[in-house]
Amino acid sequence: MSVTVADGVEVVNFGCRLNIAEGEAVRAAAVEAGARDTMIFNSCAVTDEAVRQARQAVRRALRERPGADVVVTGCAAELEAARFADMGARVVRNDAKGLAQSYDPGTVSLRRQGPISGGRNMGPTGDGPLASQGNRSPYTPALSGADHARAFLGVQTGCSHSCTFCATVMARGTARSATVDAVADAARTALDRGQREIILTGVDLASYGDDSSTTLAALVEALLTLPIVRLRLSSLDPNRIDDALFALLTQEGRVMPHVHLALQAGDDMVLTRMKRRHRRADAVALVARLKAARPEIAIGADLIAGFPTEDDSMFANSLALIDDCDIVFGHIFPYSARAGTAAARMPQVGRAVARDRAATLREANMRRRHAWLDGQVGCTATMLIERDGVSGHAENFAALTLSAPAAAGTIIPVRIGARIDDRLTAMEITA
Repeated sequence: MSVTVADGVEVVNFGCRLNIAEGEAVRAAAVEAGARDTMIFNSCAVTDEAVRQARQAVRRALRERPGADVVVTGCAAELEAARFADMGARVVRNDAKGLAQSYDPGTVSLRRQGPISGGRNMGPTGDGPLASQGNRSPYTPALSGADHARAFLGVQTGCSHSCTFCATVMARGTARSATVDAVADAARTALDRGQREIILTGVDLASYGDDSSTTLAALVEALLTLPIVRLRLSSLDPNRIDDALFALLTQEGRVMPHVHLALQAGDDMVLTRMKRRHRRADAVALVARLKAARPEIAIGADLIAGFPTEDDSMFANSLALIDDCDIVFGHIFPYSARAGTAAARMPQVGRAVARDRAATLREANMRRRHAWLDGQVGCTATMLIERDGVSGHAENFAALTLSAPAAAGTIIPVRIGARIDDRLTAMEITA
């Protein structure tokens, strides 16, 4: 969760990096509209727990700040619009959350004033599902604020796949991409304000350009004509890393050696029931190719524990994937059913089992990460300094803490010292 406060508007972002990037557009739109004493919750719906947290935060805000204008947008607001409206909040749909008129203090059309038709996936006035709105206009790039040394740049939204556990299509519609020119303009804005690292993000980043006859590799190549010092890519579908993108990940020095893969599971039967488009052997082979071409690449992955029908042997295959794919940055969470998805109708393993398996995965991932970090002690790296002057990340995304403050936003050479939990100490190399 991230929070930004400016000009009487507080934006609370839940969930993914794309939401963080879009949160700045939300804040700017609300300020433009003249909103004051306004709390905007930019919600997430990737799990039931994410929706519960959003409901809890909105309920607390309505109780503790009765005079404030409380607004809910984001994916949970799409899926549970009527519930948030019944609580007394205003609801703004995903496609309208970057528009100033959505936050006009006089707007009441999305607040609960009587029956709202289509409680799930409300249209702009609560009268229809997002997925049926047919908005095929290009996505407007979302650029995070200037409060971090790194800039998150959202380049696409939605997803055109049908994974059985995911409610993204209901919440954001099918995939739409920003134009290359629009993304480049947003990147120039980040560079002009001194942000030397840009992270490209999206709901299904690897599908960028599918709706406009271009590709993610072509976008990266276009951005590298700009004076970007560091470029990172967020989560990638492993079956969409084509030869051009593979070459950029392994041969282009300004593309950071850090690849995060949307693996979700390490068992073929589970992957089939998830309707994923790769198999276990594909993931293992891809990581082996990446490591052979660029040994310093650090691997991250999304993993779901306790998917419906997952038995002990299936889970064991997912657990073994942490070592087989050398996963050092695991985004691991227990499965929770999302209403309206196919997986919610499958035989469930139970929340307690899912939580226990997630904990086991996290422990295994922590051991792998700590061994990887220990192997870097004594090595040199470059470090992007965050706004506090002492924290930052190496090229491979290892978290570093500097021994003495340096100028925020700079990239400096460092020597790695000791590991302390999940971070490495670092000392600037001055000679």
